[in-house]
Amino acid sequence: MQEYRRDHQYLMAIDAGTGSVRAVIFNTLGEQIAVGQREWTHRPVVGAEGSMDFDLTNNWDLVCQCTRQAMEEANIPADAIVGVSSCSMREGIAVYDSKQVPLWACANVDARAGKQVAELKTLANGEFEEQVYHQTGQTLALGALARLLWLKQNRPDIYLSIHSISMLSDWVGYKLCDKIAVDPSNAGTTGMLNLKSRQWQPEILEQAGLNPDILSPVLETGSVLGAITEQAAKETGLCAGTPFVMGGGDVQLGCLGLGVVRPNQTAILGGTFWQQVVNLPKPMTDPDINIRINPHVIPGMAQAESISFFTGLTMRWFRDAFCSEEKLVAERLGKDVYTLLEEMASHVPCGSHGVMPIFSDAMHFKTWYHAAPSFINLSIDPEKCNKPTLFRSLEENASIVSSCNLEQVFDFSHANPDFIVFAGGASKGKLWSQILADVTGLEVRVPVVKEATALGCAIAAGVGAGVYRDLASAGETLVEWETSYYPNPDNKQNLPRTQAKMAQHIQRTIAPCGRWAHHATLEGNRIVGIGANYD
Repeated sequence: MQEYRRDHQYLMAIDAGTGSVRAVIFNTLGEQIAVGQREWTHRPVVGAEGSMDFDLTNNWDLVCQCTRQAMEEANIPADAIVGVSSCSMREGIAVYDSKQVPLWACANVDARAGKQVAELKTLANGEFEEQVYHQTGQTLALGALARLLWLKQNRPDIYLSIHSISMLSDWVGYKLCDKIAVDPSNAGTTGMLNLKSRQWQPEILEQAGLNPDILSPVLETGSVLGAITEQAAKETGLCAGTPFVMGGGDVQLGCLGLGVVRPNQTAILGGTFWQQVVNLPKPMTDPDINIRINPHVIPGMAQAESISFFTGLTMRWFRDAFCSEEKLVAERLGKDVYTLLEEMASHVPCGSHGVMPIFSDAMHFKTWYHAAPSFINLSIDPEKCNKPTLFRSLEENASIVSSCNLEQVFDFSHANPDFIVFAGGASKGKLWSQILADVTGLEVRVPVVKEATALGCAIAAGVGAGVYRDLASAGETLVEWETSYYPNPDNKQNLPRTQAKMAQHIQRTIAPCGRWAHHATLEGNRIVGIGANYD
């Protein structure tokens, strides 16, 4: 437990993720001081397949437990925290009545509204989704329109009482300071916010047959929403009167924490699913509707985001299904099992003896299909076809798909980055980072802080509290680099790119399982099942 100094100031980030919530305390140098964390689960509703309600009462109790735990661990008084902000999983929404009482909320993994998505697609002679995309950067599957339509059709008692709507990060803010507003980076994922104006577009709700009068005020990230109330102070242990500052979406704030704040800068966030993010100097959309476009937390900028499905989940499956012996060896050696598997795979030549995994495809946002997970081009030579080969082939495939996703963005945006920031759990892999550099032909920089969402949220709190001048300069100042990986031309030449493209073709043509609209079954913060809304 650190010794508290009265002249030190601290910032708190409350990160409401899909599987858990964290309260993280940073000092003004961007160093993490303490964290409180609790897992939470999302409740299915009987009779609503794919539903995932967000438990407003229990989850607020968990938020309060996290804030108190973090402050106890930090050993600081409440008034040492000079600013608080929040971030959350995107797409999750909360609705409130005319007295600002929260009525209902759902998590981002909620997938009950497949029928409503299909209904909305028929509007405007079948062109409604395309119109929404070019105005907002979003398609219908993950946005708020279909979920609101589901409420209208299935829970009119809730729908008719809705007076305002927010994202889950804003629900945290409401609980802390009794005011409701949304920020563009998170609200942009509703499919109801105009990319260029960074304000709501009520006409979209009207076209969908929904009430356009439920839209909350929009405030930019880093703006002060209000002050911690006496009631919230009693519940959380924070100091009444502390500024609460608008945060945002987890990916966008993660990019802020990584210093990815200038046009054309590019990041790959290697988690359960991989996100490839490219900063756009101004809002634009993909003519082919393959890429999602979100507002950045930096005003005036947007981010092109493509997703590689299953990537981290696939590695976890391979580890748990086939590598029990390696787990035991790694435990005896006192090292991470992925590190051991990478050491084994480093002896496999580039191209993995031609083995091609079929686990993920380049993103096609409007129409996205997935084949059954497979390995193809296997041999019966145990010297070539073994666990190290399969492991390396998975890392190569993930890197190639990621590169294809970036190329799709570069084609329509003409972005030309000098390097890629590689963060998230996957960036701990030295071999994986090198493969990524080889495939993309770009320098890959790995930051010291690899899970940067909470840091970006703390930066927002610091801007609102007057600690930092602005978001961009703070993000660039606080990021530190651990190492860089540079492309090896010989390795890129040996990687089977044509085979990878063949594998992607197979992915799109053999045994498609459904049009993409992801949802997951959770146990705590562990994903135990993935599904899709089908056509």
